[in-house]
Amino acid sequence: MKNYSEIQDFLMKEFRFMHFPVAVKFIFKDEELQDFKKNVKDYYVPNKPLTFCQAEIGPRMKGITVLQEKEALGCSNAAYVFGWKGFDEAEVKSHLKYVRDMKQAEKFLLSKPRLEEGKLKAIVVSPLGKTYFDPDVVHFYCDNMQAYQLSVGWMALRDIHPMKPNVTMNSAACAGNVYVYNTKLASTHPACSGSYNAGKTERGETNVVIPGEDIKDLVSWFNERIEKYGSVSIVRPGDEFPGSDVCKNCPLIVFRKGEVAN
Repeated sequence: MKNYSEIQDFLMKEFRFMHFPVAVKFIFKDEELQDFKKNVKDYYVPNKPLTFCQAEIGPRMKGITVLQEKEALGCSNAAYVFGWKGFDEAEVKSHLKYVRDMKQAEKFLLSKPRLEEGKLKAIVVSPLGKTYFDPDVVHFYCDNMQAYQLSVGWMALRDIHPMKPNVTMNSAACAGNVYVYNTKLASTHPACSGSYNAGKTERGETNVVIPGEDIKDLVSWFNERIEKYGSVSIVRPGDEFPGSDVCKNCPLIVFRKGEVAN
């Protein structure tokens, strides 16, 4: 694959994704932000403050690049994860619906993945095929088998097993991306309550987040599978993804080539 556009085309074709993979870039330098604003002619900003998972609707559903700065983020949980607000009692109380008491809410909040406070300037989310930057992470919204295939592929690529998911009591999209950025380890995890309703994951989408530096090598590994087996499928190698949805060893659902008529 020569560029991210080709990588996206490959992934959309071979995995039959409903959503574009989202390239996420965390911007920490003013000059990097100004470079983006000066040189990217076709980007969008939220008309009103949005949650981070709502901002990602732009790239994954509409195919547009979205710039989200601090004032355009309308989610205190994400603001805490991104280091745009500090630890306080109000944030602890906002987690009470998930936990047993204030003490547990405080403990869980303090254990969330987080960027260094006050350092982040902005976040750019774009379809992978239109990314201006090498992405820090690539965020997939996908179904169970797509998530499984991506996860297994990443484990084989990085020689890491098992892959440990990052599941937080909320912040599936924001904390999920920050976890992968901080650790350089992929994660597969369910939607949280906020991303379910606000972030529009009511179809049961699963989050898969891959470190940005791994995405090209991951696609190269999938290409190796195609050369070896004829497809990326690990359900039935050689079948188009996801592979035949047939019970293993079933003696009934078998196909043979038809005879050519004389």
